[in-house]
Amino acid sequence: MAVVPNQQIQQIQMGQHGPASHLIVHISDTHFLGGSRALYGTVDTDTPVRQALAQLERSGLRPDALVFTGDIADTGEADAYRRVRALVEASADRLGAQVVWVMGNHDKRAAFRTDLLGQAGSDAPVDAVFDLGGVRLIALDSSVPGYHHGELAPSQLDWLADVLGDPAPHGTVLALHHPPIPTMIPLMSILELRGQARLAEVIAGTDIRAILGGHLHYATTGLFAGIPVSVAAATCYTLDASAPQGELVGQSGGQSINLVHVYDDQIVHSTVPLGEFDVATRFDAAFLARMQSLSPEERTEAFSRQADSTGSVA
Repeated sequence: MAVVPNQQIQQIQMGQHGPASHLIVHISDTHFLGGSRALYGTVDTDTPVRQALAQLERSGLRPDALVFTGDIADTGEADAYRRVRALVEASADRLGAQVVWVMGNHDKRAAFRTDLLGQAGSDAPVDAVFDLGGVRLIALDSSVPGYHHGELAPSQLDWLADVLGDPAPHGTVLALHHPPIPTMIPLMSILELRGQARLAEVIAGTDIRAILGGHLHYATTGLFAGIPVSVAAATCYTLDASAPQGELVGQSGGQSINLVHVYDDQIVHSTVPLGEFDVATRFDAAFLARMQSLSPEERTEAFSRQADSTGSVA
């Protein structure tokens, strides 16, 4: 059944671009363990996800979908899948958003299907298509059972080519765990998506407008087959991209999620840090309402003109 775009999203136009037609929240690498155990004995995986969902709910944003790009559970435990599903689906109901789960290399296909998707267990690739009110989202399973690198089977590429044969009204977003872009961390390159040239042949010239990925545990962007790629950092822990050369260092900080705003002519990816931070400056809703009541010229004078003091507007 087609999903109607979430009309409750609050957007105010005061610049040259109109409002986004769709909003997707991109979350990755939750790595839940059974029994709420700490990852590596030290990393609390549950709290950052709760933090992310709480920030979304208090924001007033009304996303069309919450898309999780893989490694939902660290070892594929049933309890881990059930716990994250209950947490996310409760919040998604309050937000009015659809939930899309994508397979990662730490996930186990049979348990992923039974305990996360509520389907019959199977070891076949977990590929699916979702209609987000005219934006087609394709979830592609890049996992290789028993390994941590990524790869796509010829049958998956054939399936993908068939799906892309008919364009979607607002274009397509492709979501997979292993992003098809380089990484500056040498050890992570061993675990990259292999056979990328074959994927490029299938998607080049199609209506895919963006590729969403995870796996790298740090936020980054790139270009693949002429299509923008956006990688969301993990919620559990992140990799330090500034670590000494040759080292792979995981850190308990820098967790974030991405907001994906879909416009008629472009897609914009914005990183949202997770956590509570001191407020440096603030313009409240009353100030915004006053700006909205002004003409464009008055807004320019009221908000764009530089002040004589050392204060800063932005």
